[in-house]
Amino acid sequence: MATYERRTTVDAPLEDVWQFHSRISGLEALTPDWMGLRVETVVGPDGTLDPELLEEGAEISLSMRPFGVGPRQYWTSLITERERADGSAFFRDEMVHGPFDHWEHTHSFYADGDQTLLQDRVEYELPRGGLEGVTCVGDGITAASKLGFETMFRTRHRMTKARLE
Repeated sequence: MATYERRTTVDAPLEDVWQFHSRISGLEALTPDWMGLRVETVVGPDGTLDPELLEEGAEISLSMRPFGVGPRQYWTSLITERERADGSAFFRDEMVHGPFDHWEHTHSFYADGDQTLLQDRVEYELPRGGLEGVTCVGDGITAASKLGFETMFRTRHRMTKARLE
């Protein structure tokens, strides 16, 4: 399974960074415009539409159309874990429907005085379809995916700093 990680120090307290990322408005604010994000529905663990916080059991359905090219890609994620402890916090979302064979994204936050270390870790498997055994094409897709992740997460971390510092 492939992984992608990015870490950034944000000059803001843990609680501020945690609360910002715990809401669908945070996701919308941090997703680069070129992704063409549209939040379709958010359902809380108790069935409530548009809950204030993304708690364990919440389901997020969205669509994207990167660069306005091609058909919309639909994606549904489930918040599978969420924990806040003294000095740290994390939540994990897992794709239950979407373009990857596997996607597990852990958002971690660690207090460092008045600053917060923000870490994103994605474990993923690219869709295989008819590409099994075609190493050069598969490697090219993997490289393109990592470049896309790097661009997206670098932008998200930069936007987090701009909004919270």
